[in-house]
Amino acid sequence: MKNRLSPELVVIDDDPSAVELVQLVGDQKGVAIAGFTNPVLGLEHVRLNRPELVLLDLNMPELNGLEVLDQIMRVAPGTDVIFTTGDYSTDSAVRAIQLGASDYWTKPLDLDRLRERIDAWLEDKRRQQRRLTLDLELTQTYDFHGMVGRSPSLMDMFVRIRRIASHFQTVLIRGETGTGKELVATTLHKLSPRSARPLIVCNCAALVDTLVESELFGYVKGAFTGAAEDRQGLIEAADCGTLFLDEVGELPLATQAKLLRVLQNRELRRVGAAKPRTVDVHVIGATHRDLRQMIAEGKFREDFYYRLAIVEIPVPALSDRREDLPLLFRHFIDKYARQYDKPGLNMTRRAEILLSRYSWPGNIREVENVIASCAMVAETNFIDIGDLPEPIQKQNLVGLDPELLSLAEVDRRHVQRVLAKLDGNVTKAAEVLGIGRTTLYRLLRRDDLPNDAPKAAASL
Repeated sequence: MKNRLSPELVVIDDDPSAVELVQLVGDQKGVAIAGFTNPVLGLEHVRLNRPELVLLDLNMPELNGLEVLDQIMRVAPGTDVIFTTGDYSTDSAVRAIQLGASDYWTKPLDLDRLRERIDAWLEDKRRQQRRLTLDLELTQTYDFHGMVGRSPSLMDMFVRIRRIASHFQTVLIRGETGTGKELVATTLHKLSPRSARPLIVCNCAALVDTLVESELFGYVKGAFTGAAEDRQGLIEAADCGTLFLDEVGELPLATQAKLLRVLQNRELRRVGAAKPRTVDVHVIGATHRDLRQMIAEGKFREDFYYRLAIVEIPVPALSDRREDLPLLFRHFIDKYARQYDKPGLNMTRRAEILLSRYSWPGNIREVENVIASCAMVAETNFIDIGDLPEPIQKQNLVGLDPELLSLAEVDRRHVQRVLAKLDGNVTKAAEVLGIGRTTLYRLLRRDDLPNDAPKAAASL
């Protein structure tokens, strides 16, 4: 890809006069123009240079414009493409928008309209750059020890962490799987007076029942078969520091009773030892379970719960802070762009829309994993729809209760119904709807639309 000081507009049209007209307007606006009457050569130029805007003719003898558009979206997904044609067709217009075109114009080209579009496009590019700069600033501003967001629920959690970090002895962190409970625990330790001492992490769900006590409390030589020497447990390893009990709800009841003694008396007894040892350890527990319900069912000790949960920190699920999604996308894109050595990595608007629509049942962990995967497989400096995991690409809102649909989806369906009633007459449909044709195309853009969307809309 060549470095350019000014944006570039590429014209791919088998009519030389059309290319010359666009070049004339581009010169007036100070925009670099590259014109091609051969679509194969034009496509190669786009692949190598990834221009900001392409004016693409629909009907060309060497290669169909829709085929060229499909290839452009593969090699330069960040490029805006405007279709131009002298033979208007509703089906081709809808299909062009489906494939990723940003607009669809009829010939002969209106030069005043082209000038206005170039001005709007240049301003849009400036806004995008300002938005990117702002996103980068926001991710830094709203990055609290690796936790990114500015939603009220998250800001409340940050305030709570700051207030208790200097004083806690025991804390219980509650939240769904993947919400970042371990990161909260790490932050509590970093902000505490014990930050220079060890933070020992114990995944309670991974402990074998028969070895839980020896792992936590340690053992003395000869305590059981295979105990060839004295061994320190995780609690002692955290002495003068912090012990993090991840998934504390998985601990056996007998182990909870012994841990309660550690919390109350600051002493433990290694397996097989005759005398207890004194320890000074702060304990953070985390769970995705409802411990109060487990207490009612006799699966968790009430006394251990109240000793551990002197202070509780609820971690909000992503479903309760969806306004943080854009910042999270930017945060993880930047992270994995650095990790995979892909400077300037970005995301197309249509990919971001699909990601924003997804429900994210795996919370922050799922967001990070998806962005990491996309960053790895992206062949250009833009993450596009084709780079997203299949379940996200194949999202289908059809069949949901209309009250659960997004406003954009409701608008799109209504546009389809109007088009069907008017036999695909886009101009008339725009008049009936009280919107411009460009807006109408934007509402129609969905990658899962069939080619005969206007006709199929009658069944919606």
